[in-house]
Amino acid sequence: MQVVIDGAPLTIDEVVAVANREASVVVGEDLDSRLDPALQLVREAVANNEVVYGITTGFGALSNTRIPVERTSAMQHDLLRSHASGVGPRLRPELVRAMLLCRARTLSQGHSGVRPDVVRFLVQMLHHDILPAVPSQGSVGASGDLAPFAHLALPVIGEGEVLAGDDVRPSGEVLAEAGLAPLTLEPKEGLSLLNGTEGMLAHGCLAVARARRLVDATDSACALTVEALMGSSRPFDPRIHALRPHPGQATSAGRIRDLLEGSQIDASHHDDFTHKVQDAYSLRCAPQVHGAVRDTIEHAAAIFERELGSVVDNPIVLAEDGEVISGGNFHGQPLAFALDFLSIAVTELGSISERRTDRMLDPTRSSGLTPFLAGEPGLESGLMITQYTAAAIVAENRVLAHPASVESIPTSGLQEDHVSMGWGAARKLETILDNTTRVIAVELMCAAEGVEQRELAPGAGTAAVRDAVRTVWARLDGDRPPGPGIERIASLIDEGGFS
Repeated sequence: MQVVIDGAPLTIDEVVAVANREASVVVGEDLDSRLDPALQLVREAVANNEVVYGITTGFGALSNTRIPVERTSAMQHDLLRSHASGVGPRLRPELVRAMLLCRARTLSQGHSGVRPDVVRFLVQMLHHDILPAVPSQGSVGASGDLAPFAHLALPVIGEGEVLAGDDVRPSGEVLAEAGLAPLTLEPKEGLSLLNGTEGMLAHGCLAVARARRLVDATDSACALTVEALMGSSRPFDPRIHALRPHPGQATSAGRIRDLLEGSQIDASHHDDFTHKVQDAYSLRCAPQVHGAVRDTIEHAAAIFERELGSVVDNPIVLAEDGEVISGGNFHGQPLAFALDFLSIAVTELGSISERRTDRMLDPTRSSGLTPFLAGEPGLESGLMITQYTAAAIVAENRVLAHPASVESIPTSGLQEDHVSMGWGAARKLETILDNTTRVIAVELMCAAEGVEQRELAPGAGTAAVRDAVRTVWARLDGDRPPGPGIERIASLIDEGGFS
């Protein structure tokens, strides 16, 4: 797969493929001609000593300070250095690759006034897998993700550090080994390397891909749990969901129904209304809850894909009109809202899953399963404490799901007096996704055990789900530590093993 940087919008799938090293990146053949009009307009503004924000003036609260023409280039280098104030753990390599790709795409649109060399340099970094060491804390999602992008951009001028396995190295050394010469920035190029929403956007694209796999796995876990609890397949009847036509609801109902197809467990009581009149909400309403999560994921995906075709630099160079205009397209509010909404939705996915797990482990509500799925209850605890783990994680998620996007803190001497906090929303979402993946892993572990306590055969689909769990977690034969198994099942979920 090859992704072309030609000014056109990217897709989430393309960003994910590049992030995971499943696609290469090249620049379009018309890059020079597309970028030249805006570049010449910026050069004219400098030559004529015009007042243009960030080109012949300072930045943020210092925007009223005029910069001598002869120092406009040096100012761009100093901008990268001064803004590289990030702290905390470094970003994962795949996220850094996604950020480099998104940044190159934005600059390739021809509204930033940068040279084609800048775009090509970012693409060469991807080609050689030279990934800047970017700290994870320091952005408020205002003029874009300034601090993270400063660290991302420092290697362009041969400064900063790049990832080298679990360590970091000076970028100058690594660039020299790859035969790449650092650039000397021209006016506006430093600012264009910093302004924009691509940090939040990269987080969002990768989160959407993970969330899609996760909701598939949750449908699979639910179907297996329905059998383990001797639940009914009737709530997944397509006629019910046609009467409330939310697309995600219909998708989840259809997936659960298909997984249960041919189940001897379900058939044994399908028409026996003395068995159980109704299942608990966590089973019966699973399509409505999982489906709402699906619809939220696709709502966020639509926002992210719109952003993948947007101009988010500042100032924006309108070469066809001969103007350079300072605006606010760098503000991360649309992304911050979507990231927060995803956090809420994924948290609920874990919440309903934990309730199903608790039901399987409780002998008063599990329709005959052994207490805590233990082989010799009392002597053995079985999977009792896995529910504690899930409950602890769900509780943590509920704290993290508080929206970051309502927590604006003014910056830059009140020049930037309302910020999106989208970067914080993205960081919380990543943790929530990690957490919820483990909650679903707990349900899969328990449901596989529960189904195997039934004398009848599961459906072909649910049997395949059970068998997938068994590739990384063997059936209980006495007590053993479940923690490593939970982690292995969670990894299988992340790899798409239940999609």
